[in-house]
Amino acid sequence: MGISPYAGKIAPQHLLTNIPRLISSYYTQIPDTDDPTNLVSFGTSGHRGSSLSNSFNEQHILAIAQAITEYRKGVNITGPLFIGMDTHALSEPAMRTCIEVFAAAGVECVIQAPQIEADPSDIGYTPTPVISHAILAWNKKQAKDKGESDGIVITPSHNPPEDGGIKYNPPHGGPASPETTKAIQTRANELIRSGISSVKRIPFKRALKALTTRAYDYVIPYVNDLKNVIDMEIIRNSDLKIGVDPMGGSGLAYWEPISSIYGLKNLVVVNKRIDPAFGFMSVDKDGKIRMDCSSPYAMAGLLDMKNNYDISFGNDTDFDRHGIVTPEGLMNPNAYLAVAIKYLFTNREWDRNCKIGKTLVSSSMINRVAKGIEREVCEVPVGFKWFVDGLLDGSFGFGGEESAGASFLRRNGTVWTTDKDGIIMDLLAAELTAHTGKNPAQHYKELVSLYGEPFYARMDAPAAPEQKSKLSKLSPEAVKADNLAGEVITAKLTNAPGNNAPIDGLKVETQNGWFAARPSGTENVYKIYAESFISEKHLKMIQSEAQEIVNEAIS
Repeated sequence: MGISPYAGKIAPQHLLTNIPRLISSYYTQIPDTDDPTNLVSFGTSGHRGSSLSNSFNEQHILAIAQAITEYRKGVNITGPLFIGMDTHALSEPAMRTCIEVFAAAGVECVIQAPQIEADPSDIGYTPTPVISHAILAWNKKQAKDKGESDGIVITPSHNPPEDGGIKYNPPHGGPASPETTKAIQTRANELIRSGISSVKRIPFKRALKALTTRAYDYVIPYVNDLKNVIDMEIIRNSDLKIGVDPMGGSGLAYWEPISSIYGLKNLVVVNKRIDPAFGFMSVDKDGKIRMDCSSPYAMAGLLDMKNNYDISFGNDTDFDRHGIVTPEGLMNPNAYLAVAIKYLFTNREWDRNCKIGKTLVSSSMINRVAKGIEREVCEVPVGFKWFVDGLLDGSFGFGGEESAGASFLRRNGTVWTTDKDGIIMDLLAAELTAHTGKNPAQHYKELVSLYGEPFYARMDAPAAPEQKSKLSKLSPEAVKADNLAGEVITAKLTNAPGNNAPIDGLKVETQNGWFAARPSGTENVYKIYAESFISEKHLKMIQSEAQEIVNEAIS
């Protein structure tokens, strides 16, 4: 696909979502139960869709909220349900629907306290990592006496403005397991097929006043605790010029308290707009508005200011991803993960046995860095849920994904969050710059001089549904090739080496390169991730031969 003529430019009017039509469709459209795309489907990050395509409507949320209520009862979760939402237009109506169902069921739910004094019904925005942090804080101190807590976040992450999403985090604070999401999905679809007749709800105003609905300020407890995961003092003393672009997301209200509480006088929030149409955004590569902080096109506004700051950063709409900008430009997510890992594991007094968690489609630069600092890597399938247990018990010091999502332990080696936290990844970039006198891009240049330069890319290849199904169930023996792009194949993997979990696809490795192929969950394509430590030309050879290898295996 070519680059859109609008890429990197402020979105023109005709690309903006019609918000009244979007909200109207949420309340008026009814899912077609004979159409699979109209049913609830929990992927790696919850259920996502749009009211305009009949995949995220009030009936979906009524059903999901009821299914979560029943699931909690079935597994005896009796503590509060912490609820957050982002700034997408569909998030607030979905939040209101959820509160109506939870209040009717007597579920204690905790929402962000009003942030607009004139409107007591206002519900503030709450980032994904803050919900994880709140769940863990409650369960550490109060679960024994008042029951375990869990949470939901209403967000489609960095998706376009017309999308909505909802995800469930059980008492461990991180993304739910496939078993849990399957149970919620199955029950929700049963309810939709029955016409939602058994779902009880009460009017929103009454639900807000219910004894079980509690307003809480998520902001200050989270911000006050940051000093226990980030060296905020060294940032303050450095007088770094820091630029912040919340990209219209749920973390906007967090930066002023961070600046005030920790004395970061040179921290500037460059964009304070909240707009459900995201009309201030520059358009992504494909011509869509997407709050993707790893895209130079979506981050064009902050990149224009890169020379004004020593370090700057942006986040996606629910703040579980990070985009790091230095005077050299926007860092590749894989590059920053490698830099963050080396810094953390050489500057934190963590247990020598705690591991580095990475997805098997993240850069092998991480493996080379880990070998250099004598730390073990645990390579897992795609999805942050695979890092939850390790972060929870401290056996993983760090867990990170190639898609710019990561979290890590507190400075004392205990759990911080078990979901991705873009805020601490932002502040870590400031900490390491202040501590070392070099920004993350300069550190990465040093890693390249030590371990070689990786060339990394992701692409799509066409595949029919039956081919995608076959790819997800391949065995290593299905790969007949012995060589890849001029090198001997050293590994053929269909299970992750770190935990032996199925990767729902294939990974093939050589000494200086690899590729991984996974079927798309929404399109008739499979995704090819590839990397070469030789050259861009070698990367293209890997990509080309990867398609031949995969197509032969699934034909």
